[in-house]
Amino acid sequence: MKSLLNFILLILFVFSILSGWLIFGSSTNFTEKSKYLLISKNGTEKEVILKNLDDNSILKYPFAFDLFMSIQDNWEKIKPGKYEVKNGQNIWSIARQLKKGRTAEMKLVINRLRVKEDLAKLISKNFSPDSVEVMKYLGSNDSLAKWNVDSNTVFSMIIPDTYQFYWDASLDKIFQKLHDANISFWAKNDRKSKLSTSQLSKLEVYILASIVDEETNYDSDKYKIASVYINRLQKHMPLQACPTIKYAMKDFTLTRIYEKYLSNPSLYNTYRHKGLPPGPICTPSPKTIDIVLNAPKTNYLFFVAKSDFSGYHHFSSNFTEHNTYAKEYQKALDIYMAEKQAGKN
Repeated sequence: MKSLLNFILLILFVFSILSGWLIFGSSTNFTEKSKYLLISKNGTEKEVILKNLDDNSILKYPFAFDLFMSIQDNWEKIKPGKYEVKNGQNIWSIARQLKKGRTAEMKLVINRLRVKEDLAKLISKNFSPDSVEVMKYLGSNDSLAKWNVDSNTVFSMIIPDTYQFYWDASLDKIFQKLHDANISFWAKNDRKSKLSTSQLSKLEVYILASIVDEETNYDSDKYKIASVYINRLQKHMPLQACPTIKYAMKDFTLTRIYEKYLSNPSLYNTYRHKGLPPGPICTPSPKTIDIVLNAPKTNYLFFVAKSDFSGYHHFSSNFTEHNTYAKEYQKALDIYMAEKQAGKN
């Protein structure tokens, strides 16, 4: 009898050790730093969650997780959201995380965006609103009125940066943070003072920066390009900015702007319409916004890419000089395109 009792105690001891190891030991089944478990509003059922865990190879022992959740009566308490499961995490902490609804903070990394679809895709990829909902929001002047923007100018409130939100953040919450970051940006580094002496509004600086950002990646040229466009605005000349044609055509792969493109009726066509377009053509980098605010005083009215295809530009104050450089570039481009078609490049 004593031997049987000792055997039972041994079995219970081994079982408790095994249970403790399964529940409190490392339970993850991946090598990455962490993985995300997405539980949608319609996907809180036990079978759906277990399949999600299995499909993403998150747990070593899904059966142990199932048993623990059932014993704790936690399945009905799971809340939808996007949860971060860290490498080495145990079943107990994962179960507690799901029960308490401790969703992960997700990063919204905004670099250069050109069209609303880019932002909709970015938000829907990381947060609960889908792209259709985001596009509806971005196209609704009623929704955007609280941020003092409209469907044309909405990008002007976005300062490229990394922002953090919970997965289920509403669009209002997301745009509130973007709005607050915008206000904070313009309040720093003497930007308001520079704005007051620039003869441009905050929106105009942002729109101009978006054009300059699309013209070149070289900061030294950006300063001069900004001065060209400011001079043209002051003289009431058409901007004739090629990036605005690409935006009007919604074709950002264009490498050459042909005459036929210049008749596009879009208000973003700065060959056809004088002044700045009605909104930005991308979300410019903060550095480019500062470049526009610090644009030098020059007499430049024209610029054209250099014929060596270095990415740098020639700047001119008169059309005769500009035309000479333009012909050099066109000749070099014609040769390059001919060689490319012949398969030499």
